[in-house]
Amino acid sequence: MKGKKKIGATGRIVAFIDIGTNSVRMLVVRFNPNHSYSVLSRQKQQARLGEGEFDDDVITPEAIDRACMVCRKFVELAKTFGAEEFVAVATSAAREATNQNILLERFREEVQIDVRVISGLEEARLIYLGVASGMHLGEKQAFFIDIGGGSTEISLGGQQQFTLLESFRLGAIRLTGMFLADNPPGPVRPDQYRVIQQYVRNAIIHTVQKIKNQKIDLAVGSSGSIMNLADIAAKALHPEGSLPAGVLTCRDLKKIVEILCSLPLEERRKVPGINPERADIIIAGAVILETFMKELALDSITTTGRGLQDGLLMDYLSRMEDFPLFGTLSPRERSVLQLGRSCGINEAHARNVTRLALEIFDSAKDVKLHEYGDNERELLEYAAFLHDIGSFISFTNHHAHSYYIIKNSELLGFDQKEIDMMANIARFHRKKKPRKKRLDLPDFADHEQGTVLVLAMFVRLAESLDRSHAGLVQHAEFVRAEKNEIVLDIIAETDCQLEIWGAEAEQRAFEKVFGRHLKIEVIAPSSVNREDTNDEDTLPVPLAAAKKNGPAR
Repeated sequence: MKGKKKIGATGRIVAFIDIGTNSVRMLVVRFNPNHSYSVLSRQKQQARLGEGEFDDDVITPEAIDRACMVCRKFVELAKTFGAEEFVAVATSAAREATNQNILLERFREEVQIDVRVISGLEEARLIYLGVASGMHLGEKQAFFIDIGGGSTEISLGGQQQFTLLESFRLGAIRLTGMFLADNPPGPVRPDQYRVIQQYVRNAIIHTVQKIKNQKIDLAVGSSGSIMNLADIAAKALHPEGSLPAGVLTCRDLKKIVEILCSLPLEERRKVPGINPERADIIIAGAVILETFMKELALDSITTTGRGLQDGLLMDYLSRMEDFPLFGTLSPRERSVLQLGRSCGINEAHARNVTRLALEIFDSAKDVKLHEYGDNERELLEYAAFLHDIGSFISFTNHHAHSYYIIKNSELLGFDQKEIDMMANIARFHRKKKPRKKRLDLPDFADHEQGTVLVLAMFVRLAESLDRSHAGLVQHAEFVRAEKNEIVLDIIAETDCQLEIWGAEAEQRAFEKVFGRHLKIEVIAPSSVNREDTNDEDTLPVPLAAAKKNGPAR
């Protein structure tokens, strides 16, 4: 796709950091010039970011201190490998915290990394990517489950595509705090266990009903809790090695639960195979896994060390040249196209506005009007495609409806900051002029808000140049930039007076954003020595793919 990341002639080293509710994990990878990659380091350290949070949705200062210390050490380690880029995400604990901004600011100030807080469904998608990409499934369909400290993510799918993603507020730390906080040193009574099990069953009942009729050839567990339960089964129940490595049966899981529940915490820490640091939360994790296995009639589950951090790597690879994933459409392209079509957008107009917006963006960069790169260009592309999506609700104030729909949609492949940027770009494609004080981006830095203003201005111009929805303007590009003025050439075969008026109406807003007067010149195609690029192969990727492949599924 256009705007894909490039490795460069000397390669590139990237660190992927997963800040979970219980542990922080890091993967350091070298991307080689020949489009291969090598894993340089894998690290994991318990930080218990979510400990004590779930009663009032506030991460404790002590937990923030621990997480920052672990991340700082990981970043220092990654830099010894030569890491020049850090891709960091936070999950359930940060997702639900009312003091999320404090946490993210601490990471920026003390660790020097920008952390993205991802949604539950995005977490499930990334886990699926990370796990499925490391397995040979062939034609099999697998059930994937990851039990974290604050949430549990599941997915259903094959080698290349998922058919279901779900995220539940069920986690080992969360349920321990809810049901076992009063007697952590003692054994867990059978009636206590049943209460937790019923709670989990109630939470997953609707999803279980959807899955029960689906074909499941294999169950895969990817979390530390599941792997530790498998280790206990192997060492406590099958010390002779009769059980295949990394496999946990439902029968063995039930036996393990009985053993663990019968012991006080200090004795639990001594069970063969157990990770002592998990002894206080392992029972809650076992409840979640056992309930899923019983409800879905899963006889066994295979464990894997792959997970979210590997999904971050796969997602990164999908945006690099010569690393195609999932065929023609990426998850981002697919989710944008599906959202647009589900709301019945005018695709011809959306394609024209997107094409013009990208021409304006590219030519503005050529004349040094901005220095943005591939990431900003990609967000502009998707925001332009979805700018009119609010018409699904009502044409009146549809720009405001577009903002609401984009901001509140589960756009897979995007983090919340990117979604907020696209929502604000769409919001200001008409009516009120874009101003920083009007943006709904309170947690964005000044330069990030400035980026949104610039991209919104490009969409306003592109929208104006297809005001009649007739595709009259073939091309638009900035051709000259002077100290006080910049010239925009409009190339059209027929009269496009409405479009010219529309663009001229944006001159004042343009001057506010860029500090220069916008001069508009209309040129006939016959006087321009250039090839016509308005074909399927050079349309923005999701649009070209949409034309070639039909409706997204």
